[in-house]
Amino acid sequence: MTSPSPPRILVVDDEEAILETMAFTFADDYEVYTSSDARSALQLLDEKAPFAVVLTDQRMPHMDGVEFLAEVCRRHPATVRMILTGFSDMQAIVQAINDGHVYAYISKPWEPDHLKQVMKQAVEHHELTIENERLVLDLQAANVFLEAVMDHLDTGALAVDASGVIQALNRPARNYLALEGEVRNRSLKEVLERHGLEELGAIVYRVAGDQTLKYDDVEVRVGDRAYRLRITSQNLSDGSADPFGHVIFFREVSHEPLLRRYGELLSEIVQTQGELRGKLEQVRDQLPAMAAKVQGLRIDSPGMSDLSDGVTRTLTAVENWLDVDDILAQQDFPDSQLLRDRMRIAMARWPLADEVPERVRALARRVEEYYESGENPKQRVL
Repeated sequence: MTSPSPPRILVVDDEEAILETMAFTFADDYEVYTSSDARSALQLLDEKAPFAVVLTDQRMPHMDGVEFLAEVCRRHPATVRMILTGFSDMQAIVQAINDGHVYAYISKPWEPDHLKQVMKQAVEHHELTIENERLVLDLQAANVFLEAVMDHLDTGALAVDASGVIQALNRPARNYLALEGEVRNRSLKEVLERHGLEELGAIVYRVAGDQTLKYDDVEVRVGDRAYRLRITSQNLSDGSADPFGHVIFFREVSHEPLLRRYGELLSEIVQTQGELRGKLEQVRDQLPAMAAKVQGLRIDSPGMSDLSDGVTRTLTAVENWLDVDDILAQQDFPDSQLLRDRMRIAMARWPLADEVPERVRALARRVEEYYESGENPKQRVL
C-alpha cells in the first residue's frame, strides 16, 4: 500500500537565498515548490494544482504579494494564502486580510519554529476546507437521490418544523395540493390558506396534534379536479421530549372503491368453476365503463395510474381470449401463428400471471395442438 503524497506548498520570493531557506525549512514535511517571479508562480500553480498553501513575499517586481494572492484566490480559491511582510507594508496586508485574500501574514524577520507552526495550521485549514467541500458535495448528491426517490413515491410528503414552517416536500404533495412557486421556508398555514385549502389545513393540524388519531380523510378540490386524500402524520424527534417537527403524508384514496371493484372482477374470473365464457363476457362489458370512470376523474396519482393500467391490461387479455375461442369455433383453418401470437399477448397482459384460469390454460393448449397438427375440432373451450 503506497503512502499518501505530502501536502504541496509553493513559496514565491524574488530572493533566491530566501527560497533556499524555505525549501530547507519545509522539505521534511511538504512537497515544496519555489518561484522567484509571481507571474511564473501563477503558471506553476495552474500546471501543478492542487496546492495546499502559497507563501509569498509582499515586495516583488512586476506584481506585489497582495496582487499575486488576489489572483491566486480567483484561480484557486481553496489554496490557503500567506504573505511575508515588513512593518512598513502593514496597511496593504490589513487591506488584503479584510478582502479575504490572506489567511495569515509572517513578519520579517521570522522565527523558523513559528513559521513551521503557522504553515502546519495553514495546511490543516486547507485539508479541513477540502473535506468540508467533499462532505457538502456528498450531501448534495445524497439529497439529489433522496429527492428523486421521494418524488417517485405514491404518497405526498411534507415536512414542517416545530413552528409550522415548511422545510421540505416531494412532488406528489405539490401536485395533490397544486402548490405553485417556492413554498419552503414559509408557514404551512399561510400556504394552504393562499391556495384555498383552509379545510385541509384544519385536518392536517388536527392529525398532527393528536397522536391517537391515526388518519383522517378529506375531499379536496383543486381547480376542476376533486379527489379524496388520506392524511397521516409522523413526529420528527431527536430523542428529546418535544418533537422538532412533523412529516405530513397525503395519500390519494379516490381510486380505492374502484380498485376494490376491479379486484372483485379479477377474483370472479379466477374463482369461476367450469364454463368461463359467460363471466369473461360480463367483465369485458364492464371494464370499458370502469376505464371511462377512471379517466373522467382526471386524477394524476400513482394509484390511479396503476388502476388504469390494470383495467386496460385485463380488457386486452379478456378480449383476446374470447376472440381466439370464437375463431377456433367458427373457422375451419384459421391462421395458427396469429392465434399463438394473440394468446401470448393475452397471457402477457393478464395482471395475475400466477392465477390463470384453467379454461384459459386449456385454450392455450388447444391453440398449440392446432399449431402442431393442423387439426381444428371447431369446439369452444372457454
